[in-house]
Amino acid sequence: MPDSDSLPSIAAALAQVRQRIADAEQAAGRAPGSVRLLAVSKTFPAEAVSEAAAAGQIAFGENYVQEAVAKIEALQSLGLEWHCIGPLQSRKSGQVATHFDWLQSLDRLDIAQRLSRQRPADKAPLQICLQVNMDGGATKSGLAPEQALEFARAVRDLPGLQLRGLMSIPEPYGDPQQTLQVHRQTKALFDELGASLALPQWDTLSMGMSGDLELAIATGSTMVRAGTAIFGQRSYPA
Repeated sequence: MPDSDSLPSIAAALAQVRQRIADAEQAAGRAPGSVRLLAVSKTFPAEAVSEAAAAGQIAFGENYVQEAVAKIEALQSLGLEWHCIGPLQSRKSGQVATHFDWLQSLDRLDIAQRLSRQRPADKAPLQICLQVNMDGGATKSGLAPEQALEFARAVRDLPGLQLRGLMSIPEPYGDPQQTLQVHRQTKALFDELGASLALPQWDTLSMGMSGDLELAIATGSTMVRAGTAIFGQRSYPA
């Protein structure tokens, strides 16, 4: 993990990202506050999360379950909202079911069934986004678009889970128009599934990151995931 002393001013970076979101909402004719910010804190220490929380950030995204659980436990008193956004292995489903509020990367029915069984009865349902691999990236997780409706129907009635929408990660295109096209296709699929499923809380399209959040907001994203723009560059262990 990076040294917290080397981090930029997280409060200032958060303010800049929030302004970008507000400007993008206005440019797209969206209502102010219609897009939520998920601060992606993977590889950064609990102190960095605490600093962001002090600046008013509530929702945090983590890819690595073991690392995340340590932060969740250390910062329990802050009342934060935790989203698992990375691929989930079966052996770690119990930790996600116990500690997280959201899972945005669901793409396997056996994982959904395990989470349903493992979600503690005294907790609110685990909020779920299905991850779709809209452009077929070979190294990405996610459902093929044509699998999404059948999968969503299988997940929606599982106890302990609440299906909320879709998450996507486009390939890192050099051409913004290609990224924009993938976002448009994801929004179209989101709308199509919403009409077919008729779920009262089908309301979350998690789409867009630090580099393309404006494009995502222009095409209908309701949640953007920003990490580098808030916490700085990551330093991964060898």
